Amino acid sequence: MDTPRHGKTGRKRAAQFTLQAVYIREDESDRAREEGDAVGSELIARARAGDGEAFGELTGPYRRELQVHCYRMLGSFQDAEDALQETLLSAWQGLGGFIEERASMRTWLYKIATNRCLNALRSASRRPAREWDVPNVELPEPTRLGEVVWLQPFPEVLLENAAGAPPGPEARYEQAEAISLAFVTALQVLPPRQVAVLILRDVLGFHASEVAGMLEVTVESVNSVLKRARAGLQRRLPPESGRQAPPAAGSAAEEAVVAKFVGAWESADLEALVALLTDDVFMSMPPMPFEYEGKDAVARFSALLLGSGRRFDLVPTRANGQPAFGAYVRAADGIRHGTGLYVLTLEGDRISAMIRFETSVLPWFGLPRSLPVPRG
Repeated sequence: MDTPRHGKTGRKRAAQFTLQAVYIREDESDRAREEGDAVGSELIARARAGDGEAFGELTGPYRRELQVHCYRMLGSFQDAEDALQETLLSAWQGLGGFIEERASMRTWLYKIATNRCLNALRSASRRPAREWDVPNVELPEPTRLGEVVWLQPFPEVLLENAAGAPPGPEARYEQAEAISLAFVTALQVLPPRQVAVLILRDVLGFHASEVAGMLEVTVESVNSVLKRARAGLQRRLPPESGRQAPPAAGSAAEEAVVAKFVGAWESADLEALVALLTDDVFMSMPPMPFEYEGKDAVARFSALLLGSGRRFDLVPTRANGQPAFGAYVRAADGIRHGTGLYVLTLEGDRISAMIRFETSVLPWFGLPRSLPVPRG
């Protein structure tokens, strides 16, 4: 069958099928998805005969959780969407393989998605880090240059229907923790096979035998890779001892910290901002490699932004289960131009990390590139 190219990514798409049929079924993602559910042979037959709507019924309930799975593996919202589309196209073209494997639809789709992501990680050329892009602001000396510079945030709204089946009994991480920016960043430093095994085993709770089948390796190999992955991840994640848990999402405690941050940033009150930071606060700016660690270093960086005569308006949103803000700088004509997205990591009533992303991510969060002149 002829498969024309589409879009800038150069992905292939089957002529008789578009992914629109899958998206139509998103609203039905709360249907029962238990692992042992039988998939109707009539529905599969219709899909194999070219019925896109039937294919959407088969795969639509898993779309969001597969997208999150690809995002965890790749650390990039854009690359995850590409991997998801490739997964669905491969599933569309290979339904016969599903019948032969006699696996559940969910497990089969995870196998395809995982291997698509592994291929992407193995073949990906390293994108160059970008230069500092804020005019009239000279960058202070960073604490270090980061290893992971192409991290992207994941819009909270897309997590609402992404829970999927409950994690298996062998899962070690809460779902909220496993989508946090700290967790996803730490994963990106591990070798690709370790990333896949750790997510499938410790985040999703698949059994070792299931993971072995997905990766076409032995159970012994899975257990060996998992041991190394756990050790590597532990070295990368912030230590838990002595740290306060973040306030619950949407709680009064979280709202209080957020309100103080917004007030300090919009009024350029550096003293109030610094008072909100933990002693070991961390700041990064992917895809720029510059990182700042410690209250003094982050204060120096913030002082340059807030002391440059620029004034900001912050529009709240959420990313990766964390408070986030579209930042807009006020121009002389009153129009406010987007200058990035900030995502906060909270620890108790303090901020332990701030990550600034490029303006290009704002539309993913339903935020405009600029805001009109305020009325009045």
